[in-house]
Amino acid sequence: MADTVQTWTGSGLRGVAVAPSTLQPLRRFLGRHSTIAFLMCLPLMIIIAGLVIYPACFSIYLSMLNRAQTHFIGLGNFKFLLSRDVFQMVVEQTAIFALSAVLFKALIGLITAHLINNLPAKGQRKWRGMLLVPWVIPLALSSLGWWWLFDPTHSAFNYVLEELGFTEIPWLSQPAWARFSVILVNVWFGAPFFLIMYLAALKSVPEQLYEAAAIDGANAWQKFVHITLPMMRNIIAITVLFSLIVTFANFDIVQIMTGGGPRNTTHVFATYAFMLGIRSGDLPLGAATSLFMFPILAVAAIFILRGVRKRGREIG
Repeated sequence: MADTVQTWTGSGLRGVAVAPSTLQPLRRFLGRHSTIAFLMCLPLMIIIAGLVIYPACFSIYLSMLNRAQTHFIGLGNFKFLLSRDVFQMVVEQTAIFALSAVLFKALIGLITAHLINNLPAKGQRKWRGMLLVPWVIPLALSSLGWWWLFDPTHSAFNYVLEELGFTEIPWLSQPAWARFSVILVNVWFGAPFFLIMYLAALKSVPEQLYEAAAIDGANAWQKFVHITLPMMRNIIAITVLFSLIVTFANFDIVQIMTGGGPRNTTHVFATYAFMLGIRSGDLPLGAATSLFMFPILAVAAIFILRGVRKRGREIG
């Protein structure tokens, strides 16, 4: 039986018969799970395109303009940045900041996850709640608290050191100590994320594997190396990649605690781009600075995700 479709004519609406074979492909298309999933995700995709893709493309365009944004200069801003000693120091500091922070967060998260996993169930819930507090507190608020602890005028740490008979430490006024301070705060804030991810991965490891290894005479270290690490490898890789991206783009900690000082030694890409683009009024140069993060993170993502896919095929 033919379907009827309403069409508009000069004298009003008229029903037009449409053969079932004409509407059948459309019905099949709309009936697919993939089509339904796409239509349900379409609003989110539009929001992402408007809030992420468009600003990213515009920043690329902006980075190729002169300071007055009147002339197209191509890669001139990038060449200018690479020729500056300050920017080279920013690249070095960003690499040190991100790599060392992610390394310590991963180690602390792995150790604490194993410790909590070996506790009784009641103890696990209590410790999970307490250790997640640094990650739950807004970063700007916790950074202000750490700034108060490190600030040379009324540093709580220096007060304790003086009471114990030690000399004061210039936490935020000496380059090496300032770098240590911002890395420490980032580790304190980000380690709970690694903890909860690794703890979830540990819960998914079958207990039968450990029992079989114990029967074969394996000790705790052998179980960790030959069972735990291989089973957690994908989660570790994805967590490290996500944290590396977030840490490279970190802004709050450095901006609140040091503002990039002393003498620009603690600047990372985000804070240096803010200084050039917003404070100095050179938006194209600030955009060019922020875009330097993209190739670095893209290379890291390619290598990490390639390893994840390879291990996934081996398991499959």
